[in-house]
Formats: sequence, C-alpha cells, structure tokens
Amino acid sequence: MGMRFADRVQAGRQLADALRQFRGRQDAVMVGLARGGVPVTAAAAEALGLAFGALQVRKLGIPGHDETAFGALAWSGGQVVRVLNRPFVDQLLQLGIQPAALAEVEHRERAELERRAEAYPGVGPDIHGRTVILADDGMATGATMRVAVEAVTGAGAASIVVAVPVASLYAQNSLEDAADAVLSLFIPGEFRAVGSYYRIFPQVTDADVVRHLEAQQRG
Repeated sequence: MGMRFADRVQAGRQLADALRQFRGRQDAVMVGLARGGVPVTAAAAEALGLAFGALQVRKLGIPGHDETAFGALAWSGGQVVRVLNRPFVDQLLQLGIQPAALAEVEHRERAELERRAEAYPGVGPDIHGRTVILADDGMATGATMRVAVEAVTGAGAASIVVAVPVASLYAQNSLEDAADAVLSLFIPGEFRAVGSYYRIFPQVTDADVVRHLEAQQRG
C-alpha cells in the first residue's frame, strides 16, 4: 500500500492522537530530527501542548546510494555523536567499497552538521531528567534515529520514546532495544522511500527549521 499521509503537518497531528497519554505533561518534551522531522514534531507538539526542540542529525549514506545508511551523526552538547552500523560497514568493505570513500562521506556530513549547528537557534527545552519523544517523518534504516537516541541519552533523558508516521519493519525492530518505546503509525510490508507515503513531501529547508524553532521560542 502506498500513500498514507497528506503532508508532514497532518502526519504530526496523527502522531499526537497516538501519543495522547503525554498531552500537557510537564515532564515530557518532543525533539524533532532536523530537518524533515521538525514540521512533524511542531504539529504534534502543538496538538499535545508540549514544548519541542530540534536535533541536528546527518545520515552517512553509501556512496552512490545515499538513502541507504551505514551510520549517522548527531550534534549534541556542542559535539558530534557518531554511530556506525559496523557489521554493515564490514560488508561494504568486503564488496569493494574503499574506506576512503566512506571517510569522505563522513567528512562531508560532519561539515554540514557543524554548519547547521551554527545556523540554527537553540534546540529548545532542557531534556535532562525528562521523557523525550524523538520524532521524524519516517525511518528507513533507523540509523539516524539510533544516533538521536544515543545523543539524548547522553544529555540525560530519563526515558525515550521514538515516534514516527512510517517505518520499515527493520527500522522498527532495530530501535526496540535502544528506546523505551517505539511507535510507528504505519509499517508497510515492502518499504519504499519515506516520501512515497506522503502526498506532499517537499524538501525541508534550513529556513523552515529556523521558523519553527523561533515560533517555539516565542511561545
């Protein structure tokens, strides 16, 4: 089955319906993975009456197949958090992909992550000791979400809930040992690109993220 959501805003509101047990809770906060997860998170947080922020993350994609990740990076606490799928990296090396090619991907994505960290306003409320709901517009491999979980764990989150509109079964299963709960509204039998499950799925820009974060700061 194909399209499930009109756009990221509608998907966020559907997530809020599934997360209604968190409505108005002072000990809970939402964090969206930038960039695509921020509009989803903003819509869900508004419906739930929760504060929200953003976490800068970058997928480490296989050269020539950028959508397939061999790891991910996140910006947290003024430093880069790095997670690699080491068994997958070993397979790639055995298939003949050169270590230098993977290193070049990481160098490029690290530079972009640091650029965004300087460009974006503060990522939002303090998460220490709170329940953090990590949201994105979807999960294909789960690599970026896993690094996000590690980042907020390191920042002192008391518990972590992963919430997305759509996910592959592989991503869903891979996050269940990392987070306290994983909520995916739709898990298709044969997963395609995240955008194929949305009717409208534009590129989210830096300006879009900044607009959402500044609106959050204004209250």
